[in-house]
Amino acid sequence: MREVTYTVAAREALADRMEKDPTIFVVGEGIGPRGGNFNTTAGLYEKYGPTRLCDTPISERGFVGMCTGAAMTGSRPVVDFMFLDFILDAMGELINQIAKMQYMSSGRLKMPITLRGAIGVGGSSATHHSGNYYPIFTHLPGFRVVLPYRPYDAKGLFATALQSDDPVLFLEHKSLLNMKGDVPEEPYTIPFGKANILREGTQVTVVSLCFMLKRVLDAAEQLAKEGISVEVIDPRTVAPLDMATIRESVHKTGRLIVVDETFAPCGIGAEIAAQMMEDGFDDLDAPVMRLNGVHTPVPYSPSLEAAVVPNQKQIEQAIRDLLAE
Repeated sequence: MREVTYTVAAREALADRMEKDPTIFVVGEGIGPRGGNFNTTAGLYEKYGPTRLCDTPISERGFVGMCTGAAMTGSRPVVDFMFLDFILDAMGELINQIAKMQYMSSGRLKMPITLRGAIGVGGSSATHHSGNYYPIFTHLPGFRVVLPYRPYDAKGLFATALQSDDPVLFLEHKSLLNMKGDVPEEPYTIPFGKANILREGTQVTVVSLCFMLKRVLDAAEQLAKEGISVEVIDPRTVAPLDMATIRESVHKTGRLIVVDETFAPCGIGAEIAAQMMEDGFDDLDAPVMRLNGVHTPVPYSPSLEAAVVPNQKQIEQAIRDLLAE
């Protein structure tokens, strides 16, 4: 084990798979000699050149469509879209072609395409560079939706994505990209649909995602000083979603809160709450609680931007409120 950043960990997975699998190529804006806006492909252009590291114009629907055809004919394209907001221009290709192709061909055609890039609020990036939107893609049959929190997970889950025959959205919160953690040098994979218990507890279960997990863990540490025992679960993927681990935790704690940076309506928290009410109602000692970002476009102003996402104090108080139910 050695400590590396989230970005380096994911890049190691890409470099390893590109070396082993000549069908993998990367397209995106600035991913060639510049190495990507977030250094996602740094050093790879010098090794593989413009054929496998293809800089593109600002034409998301065009290059997503091109990669759709490439995936149908045996290649494994990686679309590095920089910010998730940008790929929304290609929703027609994403929904009507990528997500449906395996069904429409009765399984004769695979769709081994990985779509990766940054999500999340932070850094005064304003409303066109701060989107999360993962509930939208979780709603659509056909996609795998991956949300790593730790550098270790970034490397292992990306390696799995690059070997999948299904379309994968690999979404990296931009506030996590420089976070360091222990990561093995050797290649490894992490299966989709297997949640990770980051902290064990007995009184309340908190499910959270991406950067919010850091705030949840900090809140749990603070609440421990008050004698409150918090179990923290990172789903790692939301399509597939590991509800079994969540239900097992709630069977022990009796209470569940979902803390999610993105919007509450039709969100991941709503889905988790609904499934918990359907399959684990008798284990609940209180209603399932959700704590989400404000349902509004993300402001540019740093103070306003900070006000639209849950902070540590709000998380602590929400947990106290739930325990008082």
